[in-house]
Amino acid sequence: MRALFPGSFDPVTQGHQDVLRRAALLFDEVVVCVMFNAKKTGRLPVAERLDRLREVATDLHNVTVDSHTGGLLVDYCRRVGIDVVIRGVRDVPDLEYELPMARMNYELAGIETLFLAADPALAHISSTFVTAMSQPDRVRE
Repeated sequence: MRALFPGSFDPVTQGHQDVLRRAALLFDEVVVCVMFNAKKTGRLPVAERLDRLREVATDLHNVTVDSHTGGLLVDYCRRVGIDVVIRGVRDVPDLEYELPMARMNYELAGIETLFLAADPALAHISSTFVTAMSQPDRVRE
């Protein structure tokens, strides 16, 4: 079975890496895909995010890396033949954000969502936090 692990990955975090490695143990193939999110302003170019994901997946032989910039996630899933979406959740607000999308993906296309709870040692890490820490002026705002 093939699964999709979508996200902005801006930047890729240890939490993303953990979810990807765990998902790779559960599925025949995992496609990790940089998705365009109109609500987010990308800090890193997509090509750089893809390169970083390829580095992370070097030893994961059942993981492929891709990107999708137009249309719904379910459109991508239909096009490449994926029936399961993997989402990592750190806390209740993450789940509250993800659950309506999971329901909609199922209603629109029968796409199931598998939620993987974050490793407690990594649950405090987010791309937003990593970006803020790499830009000290933003931390003080």
